[in-house]
Amino acid sequence: MPEHDLALLIDAARLAGAIALRHWRQAPQVWEKPDGQGPVSAADIEVNEALAAYLRSLRPTYGWLSEESEDDTARLSTESQFVLDPIDGTRTFLKGETAFSHSLAVVKNGQVTAGVVYLPAQDKLYAATIDGPATLNGVEIRATTPTTSIDARVLTGKGALSPDQWPGGVPTISRHFRSSMAWRLCLVAEGAFDAMLTLRPSWEWDIAAGSLIAARAGARVTDRRGAPLHFNAADPRSAGVIVASPDLHTELIARLLAAELTPK
Repeated sequence: MPEHDLALLIDAARLAGAIALRHWRQAPQVWEKPDGQGPVSAADIEVNEALAAYLRSLRPTYGWLSEESEDDTARLSTESQFVLDPIDGTRTFLKGETAFSHSLAVVKNGQVTAGVVYLPAQDKLYAATIDGPATLNGVEIRATTPTTSIDARVLTGKGALSPDQWPGGVPTISRHFRSSMAWRLCLVAEGAFDAMLTLRPSWEWDIAAGSLIAARAGARVTDRRGAPLHFNAADPRSAGVIVASPDLHTELIARLLAAELTPK
């Protein structure tokens, strides 16, 4: 049942938060991942190991996909999987800032059925199930409903607004940014921002939990081509992510795909 999985994820997120906060602002050991994938710390690894031990002991039939675990393709033959990022926003965490999160989701048959994003340094816990409301610390949240991109508050990187990405014209938005992608999705869910977009391939562990929370808050969530997100793929990346109210989402997709939609 999704609600049972959600309760488990909430407990696991708080466990992760307690471990992360023991390392936070304490200069944990840090090293660089290969191929320019960024830093990883002793805190990331300890959180990952604790989550694996806790969650897999209670749901031994679930597959496992985590940023800090070697991918086991056995997950592809399981019906349900845990998909998680032990610490999303590691650079922010290492700087001693508060905008890092733990992103935990359960996926079943390609869909996220329960998700939690927890910011322990701010004590903010976002949660949702596939058939329930999106909440922040137990209180229901809703996304905004702008009808146009004009002055819309959008979480995105500078590179996503390059003119060559937008054959239909770059939207006239107010750009903002947060380092944790999982939190960006939740900020749209709670109405703090109007949209979030990334045009780069996006790892499932960064977006699984937040995508469900945003969708249950009323936002439309797709890849950069307007297709629904599908999880537990052999290559666990989506073709970007667009999250916004239905009207704004329609405009953003139309601008991105304008060249393909123009009659030849």
